[in-house]
Amino acid sequence: MRLGYARVSTQDQDTHTQTAALMAAGCERIFQETAGGGRWERPQLHRLLDQLRPGDVVVVWKLDRLSRSLKDVLLILEKIDHAHAAFQSLTEAIETVTPAGRMLMQMVGAFAEFERAMLRERTQSGLEAARREGRVGGRRPKLTTLQRREIVALVTSGKKTNAEAARLFRVHPSTITRLLATQTPDV
Repeated sequence: MRLGYARVSTQDQDTHTQTAALMAAGCERIFQETAGGGRWERPQLHRLLDQLRPGDVVVVWKLDRLSRSLKDVLLILEKIDHAHAAFQSLTEAIETVTPAGRMLMQMVGAFAEFERAMLRERTQSGLEAARREGRVGGRRPKLTTLQRREIVALVTSGKKTNAEAARLFRVHPSTITRLLATQTPDV
């Protein structure tokens, strides 16, 4: 069975052009929805994917109607493949029915994997450079160095309890507990 999927991004648009092309391509059922291409919450797409049977062909008018994210396109194509179904994009003439079409999609997948690896490498490089410069990631400390010294002095001298120091400096009591745990006792 040939199953069509038509998507528009806004309520102002309609799927008429897409559905006409999908019907001309022999689609027996067409799933239509209005949703942004970057969103994963698309009930009609999920209904289509859940109903796939071996030998079915998912047809879209253009590849970007499936998703705007290459990662999501590859994930959707993987789901189609797991159902032993095929995929066809009418405008770009991409299809996974033939060996050449499957090879093309594998090449697209290889480029996407390469892109993810390069991004991961650039991110790691940037984090390492930041560490070398003394910058660390994460949230900024709530207490300054001076405030930490003052809290340690107040609590260790017995002038304030952990809870009182926490209220005084407007932090959670566990912040005070962690601060005191990092202090080495003077022996």
